[in-house]
Amino acid sequence: MHPIRLLAAAAAMAAVSSSAAFSQDTRINVRGVITAFEGTTLSVKSSTGDAIAVDVPEATGVATTKPFALADITPGMALGVTTIKRADGTVVAIDIRPIPPAAPQGLSAWDLAPDAVMTNAVVEGTLASTVGQELTLNYKTGTVKALVVPETAMSQAVPGDRRDLKPGETVFVFARKGSDGKITANRVQVSKDGVKPTQ
Repeated sequence: MHPIRLLAAAAAMAAVSSSAAFSQDTRINVRGVITAFEGTTLSVKSSTGDAIAVDVPEATGVATTKPFALADITPGMALGVTTIKRADGTVVAIDIRPIPPAAPQGLSAWDLAPDAVMTNAVVEGTLASTVGQELTLNYKTGTVKALVVPETAMSQAVPGDRRDLKPGETVFVFARKGSDGKITANRVQVSKDGVKPTQ
């Protein structure tokens, strides 16, 4: 084979190999308290008590957290709502947070609680009831009614930077775990002024 074609073929094979390796990464969420941040390594004591090291590349986005309340929700707003289903069939929101309007909408499993579901949707309406506020969420291919109760956690992400990653702060890391066990952050949200990430 011609040397140039040989190099091109080798480069293509390397690209495919790299893509395949990346696709084997597992998406994970890390929740816990920061114990240290040195260089690009974020050390976290997880909510399960494990010590976890997370690589935070320089380009990784960091957000802080501010309060978000039921009164801030308006029709047409895009929300990420984590729900669970009670034994009686009632869908209850356990976490609510605003998301970018352009975020993909739909339903997916979420690890905040057993059998939890994440609904990325637009608020179609709200209705007060004797047991809480009910949100009608439209995720393009369907709707779901979620009951908001006093225990429902809410928070909002706002731009931050790496200086916010301080020991003692609570953190949520959307990350990927490689086949070698290395955990790399795709996005980080950290507590600020006592307001913790709820997702």
